[in-house]
Amino acid sequence: MLIHSSGLSKVKDSVTEKIFFGNEPSAELIAILTVYFVQGILGLARLAVSFFLKDELSLSPVQVSALLGVVALPWIIKPIFGFISDGLPIFGYRRRPYLILSGILGALSWVSLATIVNDRWSATVAIALGSLSVAVSDVIVDSLVVERARVESQADAGSLQSLCWGTSALGGLITAYFSGLLLEHFTTRTVFLITATFPLIVSCVAWLIAESPVTKDTSENTDNLSLKEQLVQLRQAITQKSIWLPTAFVFIWQATPTADAAFFFFTTNELHFEPEFLGRVRLVTSFAALIGVWIFQRFLKSVPFRVIFGWSTVISSVLGMTMLLLVTHTNRALGIDDHWFSLGDSLILTVMGQIAYMPVLVLAARLCPPGVEASLFALLMSVSNLAGMVAYEFGAIIMHWLGITESNFDSLWLLVLITNLSTLLPLPFLNWLPGDDAKIETINAETAKLVPSLVSELSLKEIQSETVD
Repeated sequence: MLIHSSGLSKVKDSVTEKIFFGNEPSAELIAILTVYFVQGILGLARLAVSFFLKDELSLSPVQVSALLGVVALPWIIKPIFGFISDGLPIFGYRRRPYLILSGILGALSWVSLATIVNDRWSATVAIALGSLSVAVSDVIVDSLVVERARVESQADAGSLQSLCWGTSALGGLITAYFSGLLLEHFTTRTVFLITATFPLIVSCVAWLIAESPVTKDTSENTDNLSLKEQLVQLRQAITQKSIWLPTAFVFIWQATPTADAAFFFFTTNELHFEPEFLGRVRLVTSFAALIGVWIFQRFLKSVPFRVIFGWSTVISSVLGMTMLLLVTHTNRALGIDDHWFSLGDSLILTVMGQIAYMPVLVLAARLCPPGVEASLFALLMSVSNLAGMVAYEFGAIIMHWLGITESNFDSLWLLVLITNLSTLLPLPFLNWLPGDDAKIETINAETAKLVPSLVSELSLKEIQSETVD
């Protein structure tokens, strides 16, 4: 009986280890994964927002683009939220209260959209507050992930990031299809009201975060730096060649122009895809994101950054050319229906995109020195988000040059060709990335050395200042 119990226990441990990708389960880990899960299920209202702006507020494509630009602002200024979290504790806590407040803010923004929003200005404010809510919670939970990832063994590198982003993709997978299906039976405001319940989950699980209050004694610790010390340390960190070069590469890699906006108009106006089918596409892409996370975790997490970025870029560029078949209707000549081709194309491209993006998260997490995890990781991610905005702006400029409109898609094939070939532009800069694991460890050691020297330097300056006074 004892042997049987022991064997059963080992089986349970093995299953648990597989579920959590080698991370020891705990209440805090459950809380972290729940926040990522909520970020995924918030996609339930994504299509509802688009139709709300287009149909109920009667906004033009230009107005919608301008509004979405404002809404993206919280993701560009994420480092500010990191500074606030790291340097300005609430009741002595740096993480938990901010998660609670972000959840409440998110719920209020969605309730506002469901009830009192009736014009583009109030819609901009409400959607921006919702974006702010997610951005703040993302900064906080990312800092918790970075703190854990920094102590991961080399064999487990990237495991936690894979688990977190896989959880987010799972949330998106669960709600993807319903984002379109609900619009067939309910109003957009009803969908907003349903969505308002999700951010409150973040506020509830925030109490599971294992966090000790910051005191005068612990404030001198390197993991609880003052705002002044954070700024100096962050400046020292980002001026290191070993940090800003990889960051510059990621920016170039993600700032190449995209044809997504034009392709969306093509599928809705030219191919006449309905909201319910768009929900199916989101379902497929969410499932594909999970596949991409699993492939990276299972086969690629130990592959050097230069290798995985290089090959994923080339393969993605080649596969992206398949969009030409749909744009030119060649798929019909091959006997493949537009709907089936679009689903298959989205599946393949999303898998490759997720595989390519996972190393960005792993690299960013492992470049962060102690004490400013939230600040530096948020800065690196905001660079990534800024690059995404630049990509859309470049795509819009090229679309304008080619004369592509909501009803004219004659030059769309050329836009697809240009955008896919442009993804190869970062390849000459691959040597900006760390070449091997040993180099990553060297970078970590160098950034870790910054803390005591900076704290001593600041303390000396304060003493000198007090002497002068």
